[in-house]
Amino acid sequence: MSSLRFQVLKDAMNRKPLFPEEKIRRSEIFGSNVFNQNAMRQSLAKDAYKSVLSAIDHGTKIDRKMANQIAAGMKDWAIAKGATHYTHWFQPLTGGTAEKHDAFFEPIEGGGAIELFGGNQLAQQEPDASSFPSGGIRNTFEARGYTAWDPSSPAFIYGTTLCIPTIFVSYTGEALDYKTPLLRSLAVVDKAASQVAKYFDKEATKVHATLGWEQEYFLIDKALASSRPDLVLAGRTLLGHSPAKGQQLDDHYFGSIPERAMAYMRDLEIECMKLGIPVKTRHNEVAPNQFELAPIFEEANLAVDHNSLLMDIMGKVGNRHNLKVLFHEKPFAGINGSGKHNNWSLATNKGVNLLSPGSTPQKNLQFLTFFVNTIKAVARYEELLRASIATAGNDHRLGANEAPPAIVSVFIGSQLTAVLEELISPKKDSTEDESGGVLDVVSKIPEILLDNTDRNRTSPFAFTGNKFEFRAVGSSANCSSPMTVLNMIVAKQLQDFHASVEKLKKGKDLSKDDAILEVLKDYIKSSKHVLFEGDGYSKEWEKEAKKRGLSNNKTTPSALKAKVSKEAIALFEEMEVMNKVEVEARHEIELEAYTMKIQIEGRVLGDIARNHVIPTAIKYQNRLIENVQRLKDIFEDDFQKIAKEQMELIKDISRHIAEINSKVTAMIDERKKANKLESSEKKADLYCNKVKPYFEEIRYHCDKLELMVDDEEWPLVKYRELLFTR
Repeated sequence: MSSLRFQVLKDAMNRKPLFPEEKIRRSEIFGSNVFNQNAMRQSLAKDAYKSVLSAIDHGTKIDRKMANQIAAGMKDWAIAKGATHYTHWFQPLTGGTAEKHDAFFEPIEGGGAIELFGGNQLAQQEPDASSFPSGGIRNTFEARGYTAWDPSSPAFIYGTTLCIPTIFVSYTGEALDYKTPLLRSLAVVDKAASQVAKYFDKEATKVHATLGWEQEYFLIDKALASSRPDLVLAGRTLLGHSPAKGQQLDDHYFGSIPERAMAYMRDLEIECMKLGIPVKTRHNEVAPNQFELAPIFEEANLAVDHNSLLMDIMGKVGNRHNLKVLFHEKPFAGINGSGKHNNWSLATNKGVNLLSPGSTPQKNLQFLTFFVNTIKAVARYEELLRASIATAGNDHRLGANEAPPAIVSVFIGSQLTAVLEELISPKKDSTEDESGGVLDVVSKIPEILLDNTDRNRTSPFAFTGNKFEFRAVGSSANCSSPMTVLNMIVAKQLQDFHASVEKLKKGKDLSKDDAILEVLKDYIKSSKHVLFEGDGYSKEWEKEAKKRGLSNNKTTPSALKAKVSKEAIALFEEMEVMNKVEVEARHEIELEAYTMKIQIEGRVLGDIARNHVIPTAIKYQNRLIENVQRLKDIFEDDFQKIAKEQMELIKDISRHIAEINSKVTAMIDERKKANKLESSEKKADLYCNKVKPYFEEIRYHCDKLELMVDDEEWPLVKYRELLFTR
């Protein structure tokens, strides 16, 4: 074992787990660092408090005078908790979060100073943000961009900084962040869903989308991870032979949580509680050193903010425990990757889950309405939904080791499938209901659903009892992208549904329920092609999906094309979620991000292969050659027989070295060709189809050498060490 590997392994093995004493109840500290309604009641005047609630519930604007009062109360609350600075906390199109801290401190005449924070600082700031991705919306020298307060997501204190969630837009008003389109999509789905919900409850005046994400991740010893250039620079291992034991015994899944990981989780959960992130579940995942964290569901905008904040906190808490948190979708070959399952539903202002079956025929008709419309939306826009989760990292994950395939289909279970079939083709012996002979089927749903949960782990979009689970979302993703698209397509579908029902009511003089059922039956028939219960990994499904007209965009460059189709742009503009400039800018940014990630991986792989693997292999080969020469001196007559295996090993090493070197050269040549292209789309395609294929070829030969070269000589920490060091 190389001296570096030996030292980092020794340090990792000797590191003792930290178990903080837990004497504080979670409920006692939950939200203690959040400027939530409880904090606002104590810090704001009655009128100021009401104005914030009105902005949250009804989207009303807060005037400057009231903003000053809110800012003063927020400042006093924050300073009392030890805050010294404030920041507009936003989510640019980099995939992370951004913040620029300003002190409350302000000098005054006479040499003194005061803590100052007014309505202007709360409501809007102008960060120097020229280096954030803009997709051509503005030039680099046009640094102007604005952040504007989002009252619907409460401010919070992290460390000694008051963080104010904001949107981020350009000087000309285009969205340069994830939050702005999400808020627009939430507004449009509220309007469309409320209109339909009133068919069943006249008092349903508002509908909000809810989201419960499930965050999967790997925990690796920080020293071990830091010794690998690929983990440091690319976030995943670009080479490394699979260990003899991986996840095949299923002994890690839901097993006893390792002590060191438990110490990390406890520390993390305390931080989350203070920030109002309602984490509820923790457990071992399938792969060794892989774990999952999940909260109680929340309103979608707040849930997205909490997930973005959580990912930042996870890294910082990991540092305290000398652990590296890996969010890459596929950091290790041959074992499960990590996803971020997005559990989505719709709920009314009265707390009714519109995707939850009820106890009466009328409530079940409400459930069926939103259930079928969601399926219809996915059937119409499956390619756009696939594009919303397209990244370089997710391309590695989709289609293997329990991750869903790139083909978007909907799993609802055999029982619900039978219910829909019964709805469109009632059995002759069905007991007819007084209202027309169909609602008797609907009334059976609660009984049918008693144990109807997702049993298909290969499904990208599954109904799981009272919500849809979008399983294809990658672990490093910002939830806003898939949620924005899902909200938008469901809103569009509900708009069309409402129009169709009203048309039938007037044109055919049907009752409301009969008109609803008539439209739903038509939707069920036209959406059958997206329903699938079988094995999403099979070649047969690929062929069947193609016959059904479903897309199968396996790579990010091919998937992203759906975002800028005429139909997609028209939809984004019609629903007022994004305009053409914003859509095309995001497409450009996502293509550039894809290209740069593949470019970085190619450079890192070439460096490791030529500067780590080949020199080590040559060094070991020279030792073998010396051994063969000595054998020849001793066993001159029987040399060929005695040294046969050593000679073959020397030849194999030479062959692998030659293959690595030639393929690295070929990869670099293809990269140079791609870099000359002006078109982002063509460049991404070339990186995908010409550069990236060399990765596996180079890796194959490097991994073969790992098995041949003396373990003491191998320079890189191996999979067995990364995955099984606790």
